[in-house]
Order: sequence, then structure tokens, then C-alpha cells
Amino acid sequence: MSFLLGLVLILLAFTTSQSLYPVAAQSTSHDPTWWDKYQFILNNGADGNPGSTTSVSYGSNVDVSNECGPQSETFITLDPNKPRTLAAGSNEIFRLPMRGYFSSDGGTSWGGVDLPLPPPKSKSGIDFGSDPTLAFDSSGNLFYGYIVVFFGKGNGINGTQMAVARSTDGGKTYPTVTFFDFENGANHFNDKPMITADQNVGSPYRDNVYIAWDAASGGSIRGGVQLATSTDHGASFSTVRVDDPSGPGKSIGASPAVGPNGEVYVSWNDYAANAIVFNRSFDGGTTWGTPVTISRKILPFDIRIPAESFRGALVYPSLDVDRSSGSHRGRIYCSWMDLTPANTTDIFISYSDDNGATWSPAAPVTDQFLSAVDRFNHWMSIDPVTGGVNVAFYDTRNDTTGSRYQTDYYLARSSDGASWGAADTRVSTVSSNEHDCDGVFPCQGINYGNQQGDYEGLVSFGGVSYPVWTDSRRQLDPSSGC
Repeated sequence: MSFLLGLVLILLAFTTSQSLYPVAAQSTSHDPTWWDKYQFILNNGADGNPGSTTSVSYGSNVDVSNECGPQSETFITLDPNKPRTLAAGSNEIFRLPMRGYFSSDGGTSWGGVDLPLPPPKSKSGIDFGSDPTLAFDSSGNLFYGYIVVFFGKGNGINGTQMAVARSTDGGKTYPTVTFFDFENGANHFNDKPMITADQNVGSPYRDNVYIAWDAASGGSIRGGVQLATSTDHGASFSTVRVDDPSGPGKSIGASPAVGPNGEVYVSWNDYAANAIVFNRSFDGGTTWGTPVTISRKILPFDIRIPAESFRGALVYPSLDVDRSSGSHRGRIYCSWMDLTPANTTDIFISYSDDNGATWSPAAPVTDQFLSAVDRFNHWMSIDPVTGGVNVAFYDTRNDTTGSRYQTDYYLARSSDGASWGAADTRVSTVSSNEHDCDGVFPCQGINYGNQQGDYEGLVSFGGVSYPVWTDSRRQLDPSSGC
């Protein structure tokens, strides 16, 4: 008995002419669970595997992973010079390397590749990659960020390290990788990296690469929110702390973004202060101002909603900036999950028109609070051509039993982040129940596996949005049996 997740992609176009086609499919019932993988790594030292109209039309759900195995935590980006060149990534639940995916035809077909891993830290140790994040620069270089987790045989985690791999062929190969900021102290754990690059051709910091993460530490100097900058196409990185260095360092979910003039912004969840917090740099990430509170919130860290009751749905921000030539150029947007008056979860958004000094009141991106509906694991993308605000998320509204187990993936759209009158759109064609393990309901604890993970991905460009997510469907391709 195993709990299965498959990686699926849907392509959405805000025109009436888009036509897309599905490929391949997902998982068998014989793959190990995430828990099995963890126990194996914890207790063994085996070697790892190598490794225009306003109406909405959308294409078929496409399986990106093309493999019989579970995944979680997806991310996607595209090359602004060749917007049909897409690159994505995911966690591999029972394989050790990170997985990358690439498409040169707008997502109709996909290839896959394993990301590099460094040698283990001990003779009997093992390491694996986690938490994918990707970005293109203005020159077509692709950067794939992730963390490397080092295990020793039978003695738990030996440390974590940041990794950024570079591809010059759209994600088909990653011949170079930079490993940096190894942490192995008590309570130290590099986590939740997010990467971005300065694509602005007129910026003095053009093609700088920025990766932010939280370094769990309980308040030491190396704790809190870290941001590393590369000025040499990912060959080297310099790291600074961007939250309050005198604070407790209890933060998670750092999200960086670049403004139209090269401004660098970062937001994160300060779960000690119970707030979504923001900081900014005007000199390419070298110096930072005083953190600003975007919004107070109700949920500090996560919540075990029915649809993700084993892992818990994490509270984290998604930050992006309008870099279009429209009337809201330079507007910064931040979205996050929080509790509603109905005691369910929804996605909220705030925006700033003064480089993050002040922020609008938080507002939901959906049209109403539904008493028996949860929304979680969102991501936001601001279209750099149209300025449109797009937010994708899991949603339980189609669970007619009222249990809030069944999930679908939805997309909400706004022209300015203030008006969300248009109905959000269901983009998944099949509902998933992450509590149903091969017909056994409910799953026993260890078979919940990783559930949906902590986040999913979305990228938008020229009126087209590409959300990528995981769900539990199978046998999309009868010939493979996956």
C-alpha cells in the first residue's frame, strides 16, 4: 500500500484559440512512500541514484513527470526571450536527486533530468535534494535552486547546503552547480529557497541572481531570512541576512522578487510576530532597510486542514512585481494563506505602490468565503507583458461530502490585484483525495506520505498562465500502466 502523487501541468490561455495536448502519466501502486524514503535514508548508507477576449480557455492536463513515481512541491518558469521554452522542477519522493523538466513547445511535451548532488559528508552517509525553485535571466541562462540534505547512517541529519545549478540549453542539462552555505549546527536547517533573476535590460544589476531562504536556528547570527546574490551567472554567491538581525529568527517561506528598475524585494512569514513581513534593497542586494509589516494574520505557521492533515498546510508569502508598461508598473504584490471567519483557509493579497513602504489592506482573491471550503498551497505570478495578477491554489469546493478531502486546482485572475470580480477557474480535470491510499480510507499515518508538500508553481507571460501541481490521479496513459 502506498500513497501516490503525480506531477501534472495544465496550460491556460486568456484567448479563445489555445489548443494543447496531454502526454504520458503517473504512478504505480508499488512505489515506496515518502516515509519509507525517509526511514531508508535515516537508517542506511546506500549510494544515491545518479542521477483577445476576456474569456478563459485552457488546454488539457499534461503530465510533466512522465515517470512512475510520486512527486511533490513543484515550480515552473519560462524564458522571456523564448516564452514557449518552459522549465519546471519537483521533489522526488523516493529518489534522491532533484528532478528537472524542460519543454520547448509551450508545454505540449516534456523531457526530464536529474540535478547534481555533492558527495556525502561521511563514508556511510547519503544526501538528497529538495525544494525546487527556478528562474531565467535576461540572457537565457536558467538557474535551478534547491537544498541538499545530508544524512549519516542511523544518526539523522548531518547538515544542509544551498545549491544553484545553471543550464544554458533551457534545462536539458545542468553542467555546472554551485554549492554554498553549509549548515550543521544545532537546530540549523536551510529551508524553502526561492530564486529570481534581474531580467530588466536597463537595470544596473541586470542578470544578477538572487536566492532567499530561511535558516532555522533559534536566533543565532546565521538564522532568520538569508539572501544570496550572484553577479557572475551563478558561479559564486555572497549571503546577507535581510530580516531583523536582533530578532529571534523565527521565519519561514522567504520569497524574493525584482522590480522594473532592479529593486530587490523579499517577503516572509514571521511566525513569532504572526505577520507577513517585507524588506527591500536598492543596490543589488548589498544593503537592506528596516523590515516592514505587510499584514498581521491569524495563523502563525501552518494548519492541519482535512485535505492536508498529516503534513499541514504551510503559511508562506508569494511575492511578485508588475514589470509591464501598464498603469501599475512597479506595483508590488504579496499573497499568502490565512484563516477566514468561517474557520477555513483562503488566499489573501496586498499590494504596494511606493516600493513597499505602505501596503493595502489584505483582501481575499476569491469571490466569497465558503463555509466548507479550504484553499491552500498557492502561488502568484504577475504577467510582465499584460500586468495581470494570477494566483493558483488547491481548492476543496467540489467535495460534495463536506469532508474537505477532495481537492482541485484553481486559478484566480485580476487586472490590478484590487478587483477580483471574475470567477476563478477550475484547471484540474480530476479531483484528488490525498486520504485515499489505494482504496484504503482513511490512510494510516505513515501512508499519508508528503501529501501535496508545501507549495506549487505558476508562471504567466503574454496572457498565458502555466500552473503546475501534483495530484493523485493515475493511469492517464494505459500503454504504460502508470
